[in-house]
Amino acid sequence: MQSRRPITRKPAMKASTPIDKCCTAVRSTLRYLLLATAVFAAPAASADQSQLVPDTGTHGPTLVFDWPAVEVGIGSYEAGPTGLTIFRFPNKATAAVDVRGGAPGTVNTDLLRLGYARPFVDAVVFSGGSAYGEEAVTAVMTGLKDDGVRSGDLNNIGLAAGAIIYDFLGHRLNEIYPDKRLALAALHDLRPGVFPLGAQGAGRMAMQGGFFGCGAHSGQGGAFRQIGDTKVAAFAVVNAFGAITDRDGRMVSCHRDPAWGDLVKTSDLLARAAERAAAAPSGPTRNTTISLVITNRKMGPADLQRLAVQVHTSMARAIQPFSTYEDGDTLFAVSTQEVGAPDMRPTLGAIDFIAAETMWDAILASVPNEPASPPAPEATLAPERLVGLSGRYRMGPNAVLEIKLENGSLTVRLEGPRFFDLGPQPTLLHATSATAFHVEGRYGTGLTFLTGADGKATGLTVNPGRWAQQGERLPD
Repeated sequence: MQSRRPITRKPAMKASTPIDKCCTAVRSTLRYLLLATAVFAAPAASADQSQLVPDTGTHGPTLVFDWPAVEVGIGSYEAGPTGLTIFRFPNKATAAVDVRGGAPGTVNTDLLRLGYARPFVDAVVFSGGSAYGEEAVTAVMTGLKDDGVRSGDLNNIGLAAGAIIYDFLGHRLNEIYPDKRLALAALHDLRPGVFPLGAQGAGRMAMQGGFFGCGAHSGQGGAFRQIGDTKVAAFAVVNAFGAITDRDGRMVSCHRDPAWGDLVKTSDLLARAAERAAAAPSGPTRNTTISLVITNRKMGPADLQRLAVQVHTSMARAIQPFSTYEDGDTLFAVSTQEVGAPDMRPTLGAIDFIAAETMWDAILASVPNEPASPPAPEATLAPERLVGLSGRYRMGPNAVLEIKLENGSLTVRLEGPRFFDLGPQPTLLHATSATAFHVEGRYGTGLTFLTGADGKATGLTVNPGRWAQQGERLPD
């Protein structure tokens, strides 16, 4: 009989180590060949994710709550960046689902609509990577079996449901996606009652406000409330076409259009858009909000379904507009079935309202710290110092940045779909140091070059910092 490896829960925040079976000589040869053929075979080269390092650590704020029946694991590939989030229920749970919007991507949602009263869900999984991220959901199920937690017995099948967000074009320039290896790393590093906030997990490269061209990063948010023995938690990965809006009606985060003047309320900007029929935003527009509400109250399938519908409907206050043709919004409602309430206090109807307010808190908590980056004093660089920076840089299978030295200044041109301030037309780069530059545009896109001892660039980083994306210089 084969031994079974149990799932462990490690408190340490360490990145997992990838399995590397290639010998040094073979690896070196492959790297040379891939570099030499990068221009012609980039899509094939980018498909290999075996060298990516799964990171399951927490790198930012967290929500901490007392609930052993809810465990959370996250994982990311920082080279994306992209990631996933696992909500694991050790004692299983019952679940319902509500799906809205024009572009959903889900796994096992039809099963949740059958109304089974007994707990049968092991996990809910959220993932980036669009439809490719659905692999993360199925990986959690097979991971439970491989670890011996579940089996092939009909009454012991591992079951996970999940949904994905689109975080490719408009969000980043590469096509890395959360895969089975990343999902298993997160599954083996679960933590009870700890939920990372902001640009972590499935929210690693989420964005919001595309309807208004905001180009603003968001992430995943969570909130928790307890009334007596009743617990309610809400979680959301906000990758919305609409804009996150606070309880005063103000847009929370956006690279504002100067033409807006003093307008700060989302409703005013919506009215302005309607008046001008301006439904053609310049920012990312492939979006989805995926969310989860959990309670420990014993609830039947019908009650859970009403909870899902009401909370999902309430989210139109916090995200405006909500569930558009560009969105694939999905909300899961889960009960751990731990607490009965003979006196029905709070009532089931009250739980719906409590959960709705908790979800608004979760959405607000999804916004990461995206500090404004006012242009630094411009540096004056001699043309001979700029020569070594010009060249072509591969950012992804369908994205190349061309840097040229023209009339003593550098320009940047993107070969591929538009990305923030970068597009097919050459745009002037302004130097803030010998290697750091930015574009004077709505989004203040930044580029930093990595140079060798000879001053010649070997690579560059777009938007250095939390959302950095690396590019390699192509051979001249």
